[in-house]
Amino acid sequence: LAQALEQLPPGRRSPSRPPPRNRGAMGGGASAQSPAAKDAPPPAASSIPNKPPAIGTKPALTYHESPNPGKFVITPTKPMATQADLALAYSPGVAEPCLAIKENPDDAYAYTNKGNMVACISNGTAVLGIGNIGALASKPVMEGKSVLFKKFAGVNCIDLCVDCPDKDDFINTVKNLAPSFGAVNLEDIKGPDCFYVEERLKELMPIPVFHDDQHGTAIVCLAGLMNALEIAKKEFADIKIVCNGAGAAGIACMKLIQAYGAKPQNCWVCDTNGVIYKGRVKGMNSFKETLATSAVTEETTLEKACAGADVLIGVSSPGVFTEACLKALAPSPVIFAMANPEPEVRPEVAKKHRPDCIIATGRSDYPNQINNVMAFPFLFRATLDCRASQINEEMKMAAAKALAGLAKLPVPAAVKAAMNEREWSFGPEYIIPTPFDPRLISVLPVAVVQAAAASGVARRPVRDTVLYAEECAKLVAGNSPAAA
Repeated sequence: LAQALEQLPPGRRSPSRPPPRNRGAMGGGASAQSPAAKDAPPPAASSIPNKPPAIGTKPALTYHESPNPGKFVITPTKPMATQADLALAYSPGVAEPCLAIKENPDDAYAYTNKGNMVACISNGTAVLGIGNIGALASKPVMEGKSVLFKKFAGVNCIDLCVDCPDKDDFINTVKNLAPSFGAVNLEDIKGPDCFYVEERLKELMPIPVFHDDQHGTAIVCLAGLMNALEIAKKEFADIKIVCNGAGAAGIACMKLIQAYGAKPQNCWVCDTNGVIYKGRVKGMNSFKETLATSAVTEETTLEKACAGADVLIGVSSPGVFTEACLKALAPSPVIFAMANPEPEVRPEVAKKHRPDCIIATGRSDYPNQINNVMAFPFLFRATLDCRASQINEEMKMAAAKALAGLAKLPVPAAVKAAMNEREWSFGPEYIIPTPFDPRLISVLPVAVVQAAAASGVARRPVRDTVLYAEECAKLVAGNSPAAA
């Protein structure tokens, strides 16, 4: 958006609207940034391989306005052509399922759309890289997220933009919405409020609550990291990891990585004040405290933290992974530069300084895109289908492992044809599937329902997973460009 605005004639620019701030891949959060990085211009557009056409203001607004405003509509699933149909859809026939549900609340899943309905809820306090723009201005993003649920996993989703910037007011509003939905997806809530909001709503609501900015990004990040470290011939228990960015995505990524096997003492997290260490006072909160390292006891910069690190993760700001940071890393480093739209370092720059690295970004115009759309639609598909009481760590881990495993299988010809400029053999240039891989809907939900059952949160376990995989595929048949 910032690049598009710069291309407009001076009279078309809005002097009151500054360019959007970068946000880590679907996540947000403060990070360490060197003075050199702050002043460094972004790489030239010509350096972007297979760069898609620039999207200007007018095309974006026209897309959202025409032929009908917004990105989705609601259509009936029952006939309403006759008086008899109306008598069943509404009064008097509608009284019968009402009475049945009053007698047995679980019948809501049989007689209403609750079992396949998700609420995508935001208060607009941390929208994309734009910042706190309010609930109403967040609606285009929430509508977009809602259609991704439907597009990729056949999940119905409604956007709810709640005008409650205060976290407790927001909680008190959302907690009462459970009767209408099968699950809640929280979106674009500022940190550290987002952690508190999710924890409280999980305690208060009888349906699953999931903050995708945290956990969706963490799932895909872990999946890519599993494969990258396998290629680099390194083990989680032996490596040093540095994460730049201590917002929603950064904290969630590090927690899931540690749950998989990375040692806490080898995990360093940086924010705008440098490394988060035990005993630090400046800029701390209870959520950062959980990842504070004891490896240092004084202020330490990102550059110093990178010394000997095997993995460098960025959910922060553009250009912060400087030449010094890159050269300080251990041999065969793994770099995940996930800030959007401009990463912490461009792949071509990282390869120049570290030709031995494996690099992933949050961008679609480079290989190895860390995109949470490869997680949340399928995670919710499974959660609704097995009627899980919550989305737990076992389910997230199962999704990450399934996603990682999929990258090792032969890629369908349709995907190759749709993106024929890419390398599709498991290796440094292909550590994670593409979001348009049609196998995601068949593979990830199966892994997640199995984990839900094994961990005891599935209230309606899926018995025949082969049949279930086939049914999931039918839900989105023809939706994927690769399948078209």
